[in-house]
Formats: sequence, C-alpha cells, structure tokens
Amino acid sequence: MVAVRRRTLKVLTFLLLLIFLTSFFLNYSHTAVPAAWFPKQMVLELSENLRKLLRPRPCTCARCVSQQGLSAWFDQRFNQTPPPLLNAHNALLDEDTYQWWLKLQREKKPNSLNDTIKELFSVVPGNVDPLLEKRLVGCRRCAVVGNSGNLKESSYGPEIDSHDFVLRMNKAPTAGFEADVGSKTTHHLVYPESFRELAENVSMVLVPFKITDLQWVVSAKTTGTISHTYVPVPSKIKVKQDKILVYHPAFIKYVFDSWLQGHGRYPSTGILSVIFSMHICDEVDLYGFGADSKGNWHHYWENNPSAGAFRKTGVHDADFESNVTATLAAINKIRIFKGR
Repeated sequence: MVAVRRRTLKVLTFLLLLIFLTSFFLNYSHTAVPAAWFPKQMVLELSENLRKLLRPRPCTCARCVSQQGLSAWFDQRFNQTPPPLLNAHNALLDEDTYQWWLKLQREKKPNSLNDTIKELFSVVPGNVDPLLEKRLVGCRRCAVVGNSGNLKESSYGPEIDSHDFVLRMNKAPTAGFEADVGSKTTHHLVYPESFRELAENVSMVLVPFKITDLQWVVSAKTTGTISHTYVPVPSKIKVKQDKILVYHPAFIKYVFDSWLQGHGRYPSTGILSVIFSMHICDEVDLYGFGADSKGNWHHYWENNPSAGAFRKTGVHDADFESNVTATLAAINKIRIFKGR
C-alpha cells in the first residue's frame, strides 16, 4: 500500500512539473523567439489532455453519469441543486414551483400544503437523505425497469438483478416474469392511482401530482378515509412507514423545465424515474422502455390494445421523452436495452 502511494505521488509530481513547463513554454513563446523544437499546438494539446486527466471524476465507474464537461447538451440540463426526495428540511416550495405543481391535476379545493406536510412527516420519516446516502466515491449502478412488452422473452432478468438499485414503476409485477424482468426491486415509484402492494424490503417512492396524494399516504397509514381521488384508490397500504419516500415536487418541475423543455403537461413516471436515477446512481441502464420490435405499445404482463393511449392524451409528450433518453444514450450517459 505504501509503495502504491509513493508511486502515485511520483506520477502526480511529474504531471505537475510537466504542466508548469508547459505553461512556461507557452508564456515564453509570446515574449521570445518561438521554440521550433516544441510546437505550440503540441503544447496546447498536451496541456488540455493533462487537464482532462487530472479532472476529478465523480465516481469510480467506467462511465460516471454526473460527470460534467463531456457534453454541452447534458451540462445545460443536469442540475444537482434540486433535491430528488422531499423531507422535513427541504419541504418549503418557492411560489413558482408551488403554483405550477397545484395546476398539474387542478384540484378544486386543495388543502394547505404546509399543514399537509406537517401531518405527512408525523407519519413517515422526515429526515430522509435526499441522495439516498450516496457517497462521493464508489460505483452505484441503477437499473430502471419500464413496463414495455419488449421485455417479453428478453432474458434480461439476471442482468437487471445484478444492479445495486433496481427501480420499477406503477403496477409492474415481477412474479412469473423473473426470467425477463428480474426479481429484485429496491425502489418502486407509484402515485395513489397506480399503487400496488410491495415486498417488505422495497421502498415505495410516492410521486405526488397533487396535495391529495400526500394526504392519501397519511390516510393509508392511519384512518383509511381516502378511498377515492378521481378513481378508486386503496384505503390502506401495508408498506412500512420507514419504507415510504416522497418524490420532491420541485424535482418534478426540474425534470419538466430542464429536460422536457415544457413539452407535455407534466412528466411521465418513466422519465421521472430516469432522471431520478441519474441523480442517485453513477451508472444507469434502462430496460423495458418504448414499443416492442413490431411497434406495439403494451405492458409485458398483459395484451392491452389501449396500452399506448397515453401517447395521445397530451398529458405526457412520449415522443419528446423518448428523444431525451435516446440523446442520453447517444452521448454515453445511459444505456438502453431494447429487448424484443
């Protein structure tokens, strides 16, 4: 270990000396006779390569999704300031975010957000780390598993389960489909109308599109009085309180503003899962997104002829969201596995 440290120190010392000499020759070339034996262009390129080499990496993976300076398109959109998860310390929304969020599903008489937040964190933990205790050094790998029928006969199961975090969404089952979709789930994103019961070791991530959604969590763990929003919803849920997380409304707006550029009325659970994973993981792999190889939009667990209807409602701009994920893959920020 000592020998490794000494060798590393020698390499760094050499690089620093080289940078110093590079800077000296560049300055000298402006004030004295150019050195023909050390072309200026070569010095510039060498200096730039050294800067890239010494630039700190945000993780130890082969590719780090949050690394800046590789794509101007990505750097303009990726912002580490908005918190992915709501907790008692970051629950205050600015007025623009609050007014935008209130309009998503246009509640007629919304309750006080402050009162609802206070009640919420009297039921579920209010001190959740917004980065899920992500460390600065390491390689955390995420699999984001969509619900597309292209997962059928894909045999992706073992590969999906090999990831540190496996995110699923809405009503997606795993029982009976393990060979293609895997059996491991660490986080499951839902809203009240898409809820399904989860295994004991799975964290539920509530995506709140309205104040009623936050009230529903409180009700579902206490009185059970909310059984209907705009459709019937479970009045009680078995998810343990310490396994309930809440997607931050400000993060929803960040996805809408920065990544979707205002397309659609608000983001789908799919794109919310993708951008969320890019903030909590170092490598991100997508499975089960998009149509199957025949162009059909349906879920892997059912043959539903109307499963692609969401693309025509105008609520979500599925084509624009698909372009975002395709661009992320093209610049090597994520990988997309298209199945069959």
